[in-house]
Amino acid sequence: MIPTVPVYLDYNATTPCDPRVVEAMIPFFTQQFGNASSRNHVYGWQAEEAVSIAREQVAHLIGAEPNEIVFTSGATEAVNLALKGVVESYRIKGKHIITCQTEHKAVLDTCRHLEKAGAEITYLPVDHKGMLTSEQVEEAIRPDTILVAVMLANNETGVLQPIQEIARVARKNQVLFFTDATQAVGKIPVRVSDQEIDLMAFSAHKLYGPKGTGALYVRRRQPRVKLIAQIDGGGHEKGLRSGTLNVPGIVGLGKACALCEQEMITEMTRLKELRDRLEERLLVLEESYRNGNPDSRLPHVIHMSFSHVEAEPLLMELGRTLALSSGSACSSASLEPSHVLKAMGLSKDTAHSSVRISLGRFTTAEEVDFAAERIMESVARIRKESPLWASYKQEQR
Repeated sequence: MIPTVPVYLDYNATTPCDPRVVEAMIPFFTQQFGNASSRNHVYGWQAEEAVSIAREQVAHLIGAEPNEIVFTSGATEAVNLALKGVVESYRIKGKHIITCQTEHKAVLDTCRHLEKAGAEITYLPVDHKGMLTSEQVEEAIRPDTILVAVMLANNETGVLQPIQEIARVARKNQVLFFTDATQAVGKIPVRVSDQEIDLMAFSAHKLYGPKGTGALYVRRRQPRVKLIAQIDGGGHEKGLRSGTLNVPGIVGLGKACALCEQEMITEMTRLKELRDRLEERLLVLEESYRNGNPDSRLPHVIHMSFSHVEAEPLLMELGRTLALSSGSACSSASLEPSHVLKAMGLSKDTAHSSVRISLGRFTTAEEVDFAAERIMESVARIRKESPLWASYKQEQR
C-alpha cells in the first residue's frame, strides 16, 4: 500500500499533537477556561486542579517530585532560566560553566550571552562520533565552576551522552549538573534521581504535546538548587516563572507525559526496528555513511551523508513526498555547515551532504519502505547529473 504523502519523517523538529492530548486539552479552552490563580470560584479551582494533575504526570515520567516541576513556554525558556538563574544565584561561589560544543543553540547562545555578562565558559570538544567523556569534564572543573551543562540526546545526530557518569563527576566536585533533555524525555527512560540530574529542560511539542509549553526540573533536596527568576510579575511557579499559566498547554503536556510513560518501551522497540530497516537499505547506496555513535543514540534517529549529493537540493526534490531535515543550518546570508557536524570533524562537503531522518509514533513500515525507495531514487538521479560524481566514478575505474 502506498502511504499518504507527504510522509513526515522530521519528528525531531516537532511532533504532531496526539489526538488523545488534544481531547484532554479542549475543555480548558471552552468550558473550564478559568485562571489557575483565581482562588475564589470554581473556574479557578478547576484550572488549579488540572495544573496539579499535570504536574504530577510530568514528575512521574521523569522520577521527580511534583514541586520540582516549573512550567515554562518551552525548553528554550527553561534553558535560559536554568543557566542564567544559576549564574545569578551562585555568583559568590564562582562564574565558570562547562558545556559542550555540540549543544543546542538554546544553550550555546545563552552561554554567549552569559560570557558578555562576565561568566567564563569552557566549550568541550567531542570525538568523531559526537561523544564527550566524564574524564574531559573532570579535567575542566575548576574551584570556581558552578555548573556543568551537557545535553542528553543531540537534536541532529541522536547521539546519547553518558550523562550519568558526567553528573556523578559534577556531584563529586559539588558542581550542579544541567541537561537539555528535549529530545530524550518521552522517547527513552529518563530518571532524574538515578541519573543525578539537578536541572533538566524539556518541551511538550517534542513528545506529542502542544507547542508553547515546556518545563524545567529543579532539584529540591540533596542538593536544593537555588535559582534567580528571569521573569518577574506575580510570583507564579513558586516565584521562579511569573506569568498566567497556560492551562490548556500544561494539561496537554501532562497528558502527553502520561501517554509516553505507558507506551514508551513498546514504542522504543518498534521504532528501533523501523530505523534499522530504513538505515540498512540506505547504507547499501554507494558512498553513503552513518554519522554519530551507532551504539549510543536515540532509537528513532538516522543521520547520514551521501557523498557528492548536496542535502538542500535532495530535500527540495523530496519535499513534496517526504519531510526530512538537512544536516546544515541555514542563515540569511549563507549556508553554513552544522556546528554539530563541524565539531565532530566532518568536512564541509560531508556536512553539506548530510540529512537527518527522525521517525515517530505515527510512522508505519509502509512509510519507511516508501522513504527508502524515494531517497535512493533521488540520490541516484542527482548523482547521475553531477560532474563531480562522474569524475569520481571515472577515478574508480
